[in-house]
Amino acid sequence: MSARIDPLVDAAWLSRHLGDGDLVVVDATTLLDIPEEGPYTVGSGRPGYEEEHIPGAVFADLTTDFADTGASDPWTVPSSEKFAVHAGLLGIGEGKRVVAYDRSTGFWATRLRWHLRLEGFDDVAVLDGGLRAWKAAGGRVTSEPTPAPIAAAFQARRRPELLRSTEEVARSLGDGRTLLVNVLDPATYRGDRHTYARDGHIPGSVNLPVSELLDPGTGGLRPAAELREILDRAGLLDPGVRPVAYCGGGIAATGLVHALSLAGRDDAAVYDGSMTAWAADPSLPLVTGDSPEGDA
Repeated sequence: MSARIDPLVDAAWLSRHLGDGDLVVVDATTLLDIPEEGPYTVGSGRPGYEEEHIPGAVFADLTTDFADTGASDPWTVPSSEKFAVHAGLLGIGEGKRVVAYDRSTGFWATRLRWHLRLEGFDDVAVLDGGLRAWKAAGGRVTSEPTPAPIAAAFQARRRPELLRSTEEVARSLGDGRTLLVNVLDPATYRGDRHTYARDGHIPGSVNLPVSELLDPGTGGLRPAAELREILDRAGLLDPGVRPVAYCGGGIAATGLVHALSLAGRDDAAVYDGSMTAWAADPSLPLVTGDSPEGDA
């Protein structure tokens, strides 16, 4: 059996291992349009995948197959049973290793990695820099359809501690053991941008924009030492608190969770509904301003 895959791999690693029989490469791209004002819109990344993808890669549709399409919020985590069926259809199961990538900032790939870990599957990595880094390194892309993979038996073993509901987040406010982390841009955190039903952030939550974790030169993640410094400065490596990340809909939050795993912390959770769910409930508190408790 091959050695356990690292949480992050580069294009050179993938090039060496692309033909491995136990490796499943997955394009997890989803299209997201966030206007300056107003609600965001989503779409499947399948057309782009069909236009070009890493040879042998399969496509994971995070908007349908790996989401609860009956929920009011996009990308809501589906049942373990549904997840297991669709992961198995992609060939993911016992004895397999997975590399997830996307054609954007990498947070669709981190969402799939987090989701696999939520269901108890740990042998999954993210391709640093995604398809852009692959192509920059001379990696080949193709429009040729990938043959349907041999279905695998995916055994879901959910880790509920990696997921938070709106009710759980509300109960945790002020408990001193939960550190809520808003990973959106500072203007949205302050409440200056009107993207959700209401503006602001959850009381007590600190702001660490997930964009700060990215290397502006490569488009991938910053080096591990820089990540640790950023995370430690924000208090996220304190063993006395449990980080719970949130964003607009539970996607970018997984980028922070992934960075924490690279720093050796695998217990961070994601508030799946994030601002989309929280702001839609007028009974839940929101504060505005730069501080965790809002303007004085």
